[in-house]
Amino acid sequence: MIRELDQQQCYELLTTTTVGRIGFEYDGRVHIHPVNYALSGRDILLRTSHEGLLAAVTTVPAAVAFEVDYHDPLGANAWSVLMHGTLSRAPEEDAVGIAARVHPWAGEDRDLALLLRIESMSGRSVQREKPRPEI
Repeated sequence: MIRELDQQQCYELLTTTTVGRIGFEYDGRVHIHPVNYALSGRDILLRTSHEGLLAAVTTVPAAVAFEVDYHDPLGANAWSVLMHGTLSRAPEEDAVGIAARVHPWAGEDRDLALLLRIESMSGRSVQREKPRPEI
């Protein structure tokens, strides 16, 4: 059974993990990168390196998609939250706070703080029927 999630449910699910995927267009191609994130109010906080594609994309605010999901094959359930918004470099005065909250698996040298302002959000959950044991 697929069920639509309301915004409050989506925000609650976003607090349960720290890895998502960001999608953006660069140089005529669509790119999707896994990233670590933190939720701050109604915004997503990220960190990247000054030399990476996300740094290049954010020289001006950029339209992006951001997706977070989870599945539990044993529990037969899953969920997905999709956001669209504007990604930009965080103000200097916010960079230290973002660095303290977002810990990239790829290394702490990613010291360019980014801010994703969520403009729209949707989510779905799926509950699958568990297979019946064979007799």
